[in-house]
Amino acid sequence: MMKKVLTLFMALAGMVTLEAQEVGLQLYSLRNQFKEDVPGTLKIIKGWGITKIEGGGTYGLSMDEFKALLQSNNLDVVSVGAGFEDLENNVQKVIDNAKAFGAKYVMCAWVPHDDNKWDLEETQHATEVFNKSGKELKKHGITLAYHAHGYEFRPYKDGTLFDYMAEHAKHFTFELDVFWAHHGGADPLALMKKYPKKFTLMHLKDMRHGVKGNNTGHEDVETNVVLGQGQVDIAGTVAEAKKLGIEYMFIEDESSRVVEQVPQSLEYLKTLE
Repeated sequence: MMKKVLTLFMALAGMVTLEAQEVGLQLYSLRNQFKEDVPGTLKIIKGWGITKIEGGGTYGLSMDEFKALLQSNNLDVVSVGAGFEDLENNVQKVIDNAKAFGAKYVMCAWVPHDDNKWDLEETQHATEVFNKSGKELKKHGITLAYHAHGYEFRPYKDGTLFDYMAEHAKHFTFELDVFWAHHGGADPLALMKKYPKKFTLMHLKDMRHGVKGNNTGHEDVETNVVLGQGQVDIAGTVAEAKKLGIEYMFIEDESSRVVEQVPQSLEYLKTLE
């Protein structure tokens, strides 16, 4: 059975390049697998034919040990995550980690806030922190991208609080997670058309039909389904990403079915080429 699975994985190799863009994987997708077997989990990713990944940690290994495993599996960390607190108070730590991996992007996926309180004050503070830290990262050839999580799409003036961030983003860009944008009440494709120069990275993730979004930035991870089988316009956003030249689109599947679903998602993306 394992041989058949590996054969399927290898058959998918080479399927993950869409013109100038490359489809990678956000390592959080395999967080549970990494807890059990780091080398084996990286081999699974290699078997999928993926070479570009978004990560940031070493899963208990030393940096040298982890990088050796990455090299042996032909995996390149092009983007690393960073906590908002570090971007605000210790940007050098963020710079050092990105450099250690050789990553040219740093992404922040969450801005801490009290309960579900997110208004103009929080938005302005986050924007200031991202501009300040993004300016420092730029000096080292690293691009900062904020991964909006849904709470940013609350109404503000004639638009949303995300509009405020996008319009005031001088030294940072955005990573568009199509699931969370949709979940927060936005139209991911419309966002890409409205801000064609603001998005530098993407998370490809689909949402089970029937799920109703909200403005909390939280949802049951089991609502993640195979790309193209849910309610998010994956085909439209991937096509727009090609037009915009977005360099990396990372599959992120947080469900317990990730090992089964990612190959199916890759097969779907193949039909969009």
